[in-house]
Amino acid sequence: MEEFQLARTKAQEKLKLADHMLTQTYPLVKDPKLLVAVMENLFLALTNAMGSVLYYERTFKKIPPFVDNFENKFEMFKQKCTPKYKLSRDYVSLISEIKEAVLAHRTSPVEFAREGNFVICSDNYKLKTLSVDQIKKYAEKTKTFLKETNAIVMKNEGIFR
Repeated sequence: MEEFQLARTKAQEKLKLADHMLTQTYPLVKDPKLLVAVMENLFLALTNAMGSVLYYERTFKKIPPFVDNFENKFEMFKQKCTPKYKLSRDYVSLISEIKEAVLAHRTSPVEFAREGNFVICSDNYKLKTLSVDQIKKYAEKTKTFLKETNAIVMKNEGIFR
């Protein structure tokens, strides 16, 4: 399997896991801490889907080599792939929003659950609230992003069989 196919498969697995946690596990457990895990899996799904497009482009030598870290891949994706494949700029902002939420969680000194939401406080007490409805919207956008990226990388998949 090529690297872009592996990234695509991993993105689908992470989305499936996030969706299961959001639709099956969370309603049973009702623990807002699960929302953070859902966000992390959505972020991994988005970054792997983005990576699959980049590795696809790289396989066919349509983009220059890039350093394999999030910042470089994100910039390359924004500059080269989004305009080429006419992907919505909403996806770029979605990836940024989810990355900020996951990063806020990792660096947060204080977090707590309140009224079914998960609240993340920064060092200067700036609050970031994660709600079930908000995360469901993120999950839907992530699903459409994965559909679009799958369509891109499956065009020449027959070559690699």
